[in-house]
Amino acid sequence: MESELKDMNSNPPSSSSSSSSKEERPLLKSESDVSAAIEELDKKFAPFARTDSYGTMGLGPFPTAEKVKLAAAMVTLVPVRFVLAMSILLLYYLVCRVFTLFSAPYRGGEEEEEEEEEEGGGGVVQEDYAHMGGWRRVVIVRCGRFLSRVLLFVFGFYWIPESSLDRVDSDLKTTSSEIAENGETEKEEPERPGVIVSNHVSYLDILYHMSASFPSFVAKRSVGKLPLVGLISKCLGCVFVQREAKSPDFKGVSGTVNERVREAHRNKSAPTIMLFPEGTTTNGDYLLQFKTGAFLAGTPVLPVILKYPYERFSVAWDTISGARHIIFLLCQFVNHLEVIRLPVYYPSQEEKDNPKLYASNVRRLMATKGNLILSDLGLGDKRIYHATLNGLFCKS
Repeated sequence: MESELKDMNSNPPSSSSSSSSKEERPLLKSESDVSAAIEELDKKFAPFARTDSYGTMGLGPFPTAEKVKLAAAMVTLVPVRFVLAMSILLLYYLVCRVFTLFSAPYRGGEEEEEEEEEEGGGGVVQEDYAHMGGWRRVVIVRCGRFLSRVLLFVFGFYWIPESSLDRVDSDLKTTSSEIAENGETEKEEPERPGVIVSNHVSYLDILYHMSASFPSFVAKRSVGKLPLVGLISKCLGCVFVQREAKSPDFKGVSGTVNERVREAHRNKSAPTIMLFPEGTTTNGDYLLQFKTGAFLAGTPVLPVILKYPYERFSVAWDTISGARHIIFLLCQFVNHLEVIRLPVYYPSQEEKDNPKLYASNVRRLMATKGNLILSDLGLGDKRIYHATLNGLFCKS
């Protein structure tokens, strides 16, 4: 393609036909070449490719009937849903504001954070109201769970079927035998999971988990400073990460998350932490390689699988802008979400000693039970895919 561009530059068209040639001749030979290139990319980067009716990057082409549906929804559903969603967000912000009045936020490793800020570094900031006890914390959590579910209802998730598996196959994991190896009996109270792990498909995953268990998440440091959302994230107990910072102390993110996982495992009143071990989103049909952060502590984990069946628009947040995704989401009258809850996974001693093995075994179990395809791709491959797609659409 570079040689074609050089030829075009060395032999410029005459002034009389320059305007018409620019319109008629794209940088690639034809639209069919662009389509073929996109098809090849979709095969190579299948976990991130959109396969719904709205096409790659949500740019169509759209049939006439679909255009009519979108136009009708834009003047009916979208305004109503937008107003309701903002009202719910504002209402919960007010709940959080009122019930955190006169309460100082919990600050983990405050002295270390101040030193890091003075040095211009700092990878993790801990400031939350999730460690606040008493009836005010109960109100914040219950209101958060209820309003999160209401918000999902507003977005078209009218019913969310959930299935729980009481046991797993012996060839994948025999939970009772692992408990026995640790010297426990079935009559004793089982260990509390230190972390919830889930596949990652969309930002909607966070809303569901908020409605189900109201856990803490790992978020960018800037999220804690956003209007409305900042206070809500602190009430969730989010671990705020400054990813661009380079601190000589490796403890950073993994160390803070590790401490939170151990705390949740030991203390029933401590906030549960929720992690997406893939580190990025997929189209919902695949499961990427797991990072080991959720498994370093060697505590039991609770795997949860989210699936978003669709007919027209997939809510998977891949190769599509945030604004376009939200508009199409609000335009779709009914959206679907199915949840599969696996039993708590108790690691063997070998898995505790080897976090990579632990992560791999949990990943294999989730893929089998969720009918997901294992993929060796990761965030770096996704960035290459997005950059190549943007280049193709700019040149076509």
